[in-house]
Order: sequence, then structure tokens, then C-alpha cells
Amino acid sequence: MAQGSHGGLLLLVMLILAFNISCSLASLKIGNKIKSATFLSPEFVLKPGSVENRFYHNIDFPRGHIGLKSFNAEVIDEAGNPIPLHETYLHHWLVEKYYKRQDMAENNDKQKFQEPDLIFARNSGICQDNVLGQYFGLGSETRKTDTHIPDPYAVEIGNPARIPAGYEEKWMLNVHAIDTRGAVDRLGCTECRCDLYNITVDEYGEPLRPDYRGGISCCYDQTHCKVRKGYGGARRSLYLRYTVEWVDWDFGIIPVKIILLDVTDTGKRLNVSTPLSPENGCQVEYDIESCSREEAASNGCIDVRRTSLTMPISGNVIYGVAHQHTGGTGSTLFGEDGSVICTSEPIYGKGKDAGDEAGYIVGMSTCYPEPGSIQITAGEKLVLESNYSSTQKHTGVMGLFYILVADRTPNPTNFLYYPIHMHKNMKVSTPAIAIVAVFGLAIIAIAVGLVSRPKKEREEGYEPIMA
Repeated sequence: MAQGSHGGLLLLVMLILAFNISCSLASLKIGNKIKSATFLSPEFVLKPGSVENRFYHNIDFPRGHIGLKSFNAEVIDEAGNPIPLHETYLHHWLVEKYYKRQDMAENNDKQKFQEPDLIFARNSGICQDNVLGQYFGLGSETRKTDTHIPDPYAVEIGNPARIPAGYEEKWMLNVHAIDTRGAVDRLGCTECRCDLYNITVDEYGEPLRPDYRGGISCCYDQTHCKVRKGYGGARRSLYLRYTVEWVDWDFGIIPVKIILLDVTDTGKRLNVSTPLSPENGCQVEYDIESCSREEAASNGCIDVRRTSLTMPISGNVIYGVAHQHTGGTGSTLFGEDGSVICTSEPIYGKGKDAGDEAGYIVGMSTCYPEPGSIQITAGEKLVLESNYSSTQKHTGVMGLFYILVADRTPNPTNFLYYPIHMHKNMKVSTPAIAIVAVFGLAIIAIAVGLVSRPKKEREEGYEPIMA
């Protein structure tokens, strides 16, 4: 009787196992479904040579305790047509999280926001204050750069336990776009060369440093780059169209931390908040001089910038991508032992259509390491390298690197109980499900065979002689 009970229990376990295996793959189609929504930024109007660089608070954004899976954006006109980079250059867009005091009226004037009315909730990067504090952000490469976060990972937002008492979670969007129609020097305008903008002071009215030749301090909101005399391009209304994908938060999702690294980071840190001052370690931008004949012969006119960065946390790298400007040839993040964590290379356009503009970076390659295959530890010194062509000079270029880090990997023993989130690029074929089902049935057949064997055979390990 006891032996039969054990056999029945074994059969039951095998049945449940087979059922769970087959249903787990089937759940790829019906699991915690990815939700998606597309929004528009407020309208901004550009004419040839003009610049938009504004901060929009309390933007439309998914709400609740959710896990962000991707964020994509592009500039469009009133009819919804994508605008090519050679007409309006998307220098960058950034999305940042902040907490607003509940009894405070919303205001889009960033100069009037002060703590404790507003608290920025920056990413887990190592730059000081809110320099490079965004959750998401790209530039000209936005249309062809993969931003999806693989399962079972996501960026956790909207957790009530982490929102300060008396505050509510909000999101801010920064759009920096430059209209280069009719520009006398299109590349110079996109690189914000100060002489093309006729700028001697920054947006706060402070004189520019004598050695400052180009960058965001010369192409701030409402400035103008030089256009050809007599060029008569019309004003037009534009928008940033952005699409967010997310899933409802549950116990099976592994949260990731966003770490944004800057190749200009010297490691200097201040006791006071003075973003982008010469004393701050993260300068965000840098210039590249054109190479000499000697350099052309020795390194093929490649400018190499390197810096060492100390990691604040430990974890597994599950995603990586670089951000570079025109002239970039790729960026690599190395571990302390010299191993490659991720190499991200630019994709240059070859035509005129939006997303394939010749001479512009229209995408960056990304890294998706196998979970647990690349680990970093707190205190480890990583090396970031950013490479640019120096056949001509460049101003205001960037060498940023995003990585997503998880503090753990999926537990194989609990895999069947993790919700599987269906991504648009994930497909499960019917034959695959059938194979798993057959495998499950095979297990059941073995279990049945074991239970149905005569008692003597089970006890003695008896094997019948085949005729």
C-alpha cells in the first residue's frame, strides 16, 4: 500500500512538471502582457537656424507601479511625418524622474523650481548632482538603437514605498533640436560651434570661458545658427513623438539600475552643487583637434579618449550602449581585468530618408550579455574608451555609456513560476511547444511505467529478458 502511494505521488509530480513546462512556453503568448502607449511633446516651432532646448515637466507618461521595458522617440511634423536629421538635427532628448510636492502647482519654468518643492530622482550613475541624471536619453541615433530591456528585467517605477511622503512621482522631458535648413555649415551647427551662433555668454548670462569653442553652452534655447543669406525656409511646428513600453509590476520581475558613465569624468567631486563647472568631474562634452600628418601615419587619425571609473554597486550587466556624435567610431567599456564588458559602434546613414541620413549617426549597436555572464563589483575600476575620427576638428562631442545592472539573475529552480513577458521580437513556434509537450508526455510515460511495474521488479531492480 505504501509503495503504491509513493508511485501515485511520483506520477502526480511528473504530471504537474510536464504540465508546467508545456504551459510555461505557451504563456509566452499570454503572460504579463507588454503595454504600449505613444505620446507627443508640447509643440515647438522652428525656423531655419533656430534652436529648441526646453524642459517640459509633468509629461504624459504611464502611471502606477510598473516596470519600464523600452523608450523610443523621434521628431515629427504636424502631419506625423518623421523629420530627417539634415533638416532638424535631434541633438538629444532626455527623460528624468522627479517628485513634486502634492500641494504645489505645476510650472514649466525650471528656474522657479526649488527643493523641497521638487526632488529629482536621478539614475544610479556616478556623476555629481543631477548631471547626466536621466533615466532614458539618446540623440540622432534614436531611430535605430534598440532600447528594449530583456525579460525578466525592467526599470521599476511608481513604487509607493519609495515615493517621499507628501510627494507624487512625475516625469520631465528635455528636447534639444537644431533646425539646420539653409545652414552655412550644417556640421558646425550640429556641433554648436560658438562662432556660428555668435555667442559670447551662456544661457545664464555668464561669459564663456576663453577656451570654449563649442557645445551646448552655445546652442541653448532660442539661439540661432548662421544660415545662407536670402534663404527663405518657413517656420514649422514640430513635436517629439515618444513611445513607452511597460508591464505591471509583479514578484517575478528583476529590477535593474541605470548607470550612465562619461568619458570626460575625471573623478573630481565637489561639496557644493555647481553642475558643469571646470571643477566638476563630468564635463559631458569635449573637443577633438584635427590630426597632424604624423598622427595620420601612426594611428589613422583616430582620437582615443580614456578614463577610469569606480563602480558604486555590484551586479550583473544585462544591457549596454554608447552615445556618440558625428565622427564617432565606437566606444568600449572594459572591466578592471581588461576584459570587454561591451563594445558599442555607430551606424551611419547612407541616404536622405529619415532614419538613413548620410553622414549622420542613425543608430548605435547594443549589448545583451547572457544573464550572469558579466559581473561588476562595487569599487571595481572600469575603463571607458571613446574613439572619434580626427580627420577634421569636432566641438561638443560626447562619449557616454549606458549600462543596466541587476543585483541578481533569474533563479533556474523557480523559472517556471516567473511571468514571461512577451516582447514584439520574441516568437515561440508551435513546433517548439509541441516538442515540449511530447517531452512532458514522455516523462509521464516513464512515471507510469515505473508505477505499474510488478512489486518484485521495483524492489529488486529486476529487468525482464527480451525475447
